[in-house]
Amino acid sequence: MVKELIIDATPSGATIALLQDKQLVELNKEQTNNNYAVGDIYLGKIKKIMPSLNAAFVDVGYEKDAFLHYLDLGPQVQSLMKLAKQVRGGSYQTKLLDNFKMEPEINKAGKIGEVLAKNQLIPVQIAKEPISTKGPRLSSDLSIAGRYVILVPFSDAVSISKKIKSNTERNRLRKIIESIKPQNFGVIIRTVSEGKGVEEMQKDLLDLVSKWESFITRLPSTEPAKKILGEMDRTSTILRDILNPDFQNIYVNDVGIYEEVRTYIKQISPDLEGIVKLHKHKEPIFEHFGVDKQIKGAFGKTVNLAGGAYLVIEHTEALHVIDVNSGNRTANKENQETNAFQVNKEAAKEIARQLRLRDMGGIVVVDFIDMHKPNNRKDLFDYLRDEMALDRAKHTILPPSKFGLVQITRQRVRPEMNIVTTEVCPACGGTGTIRPTVLLIDDIEDNFNYILKEQNEKNITLCVHPYIEAYIKKGVFNRQMKWYFKYSQWIKVSSNPAYQITEFHFLSGKGEEIKL
Repeated sequence: MVKELIIDATPSGATIALLQDKQLVELNKEQTNNNYAVGDIYLGKIKKIMPSLNAAFVDVGYEKDAFLHYLDLGPQVQSLMKLAKQVRGGSYQTKLLDNFKMEPEINKAGKIGEVLAKNQLIPVQIAKEPISTKGPRLSSDLSIAGRYVILVPFSDAVSISKKIKSNTERNRLRKIIESIKPQNFGVIIRTVSEGKGVEEMQKDLLDLVSKWESFITRLPSTEPAKKILGEMDRTSTILRDILNPDFQNIYVNDVGIYEEVRTYIKQISPDLEGIVKLHKHKEPIFEHFGVDKQIKGAFGKTVNLAGGAYLVIEHTEALHVIDVNSGNRTANKENQETNAFQVNKEAAKEIARQLRLRDMGGIVVVDFIDMHKPNNRKDLFDYLRDEMALDRAKHTILPPSKFGLVQITRQRVRPEMNIVTTEVCPACGGTGTIRPTVLLIDDIEDNFNYILKEQNEKNITLCVHPYIEAYIKKGVFNRQMKWYFKYSQWIKVSSNPAYQITEFHFLSGKGEEIKL
């Protein structure tokens, strides 16, 4: 599988496209004004205790108070609040936890009012970005993620990713981490650490310890509801989580981000530094690599499949519904079951891609085409599960019901990617009516009078629909020749099949569009 990352940088942020075998599978937008990213740590101020919800609303500077549930406090929240109080009061001088006396764990079935109080200050971490009308979702069970490991304060446990199957490798990694981790810090060993040496693991762990020390340093001077420690930008986070030898190219159209990405990759994987390339073509980077076309084809209500079948995707406040249709695929009665199974497999592959691409979260209900054979239903379920295995978001898939419905729950930590693929008609401006076509040439000539006589432009080009070009150039003494005698200069006429029938534009001698 060949992976490529395309980064389109603009003044307002960056759009990051992940391609697998040239097909778009993930799209991420990073805005420069987005202050609430998953992983950021804030000094929250408790605004309201809600006993009925067993939760609290917390001020982290967002327009709506963030939500902190009792189950998201973490077992060592008392230790966290004690440390924050001591550090802000100046009675705790060291940056690590070697000499810190831990507090007892809270009761798992306890009440929020037993732990928190109104106006209390507590460090919290963004678990979910603001979505729709809701504020951020918080956790006080802090963790700092690196490429190979995740650092968890107020713990001594060493956990290993379940995807690392070899017991020998698990024991090796556990021994490495237990020999280098600081006291009162737990560590989660990530899947990508499989096969890595002591030096790489230690460097990653030391980077995370350095971030924790920055957190302790900034804690005393941080104002309530302000950020204490920020997560890396979205580009670096994606690279940290998914970069592997399968990546062949990373294309960037901005020199600054190009240097940042190269530097970051040199730190985490020096052998892959050469895959970062600066896009120097005049053509926009997404257009050059065909990303724009894929976005237009993948984000509509209807998504067409290669065999003629299609998906209809509907969104509601509570869930997402995907309907699978066979379209113009026809089959006789003998192979109707086989045809339905083939269409469903095509749809399952595209559905797995759509969930990643749109970052759809919550409950997803898929209405596959009915199949009567239990083996086919089981094979479809297994196929969908295999396709979803590439999805980094936590998800659960239930087997098809007797009605052919498959239910999927998928973790949602960021707002769903929603791109409008329909365009306002340039001919009618969305009204459904256009000016009389008989007046089109009069409109063009009125603009000639302004451009050629008042603006004194030279060597202009008129761009129109091919039908209009043919009309203008028809005959020996045609419209173009009449304009030459009328305006005393030759006006070039070119066509663009993408134009609407009554659409026209003027280009200057330098090829730039003349704004009217």
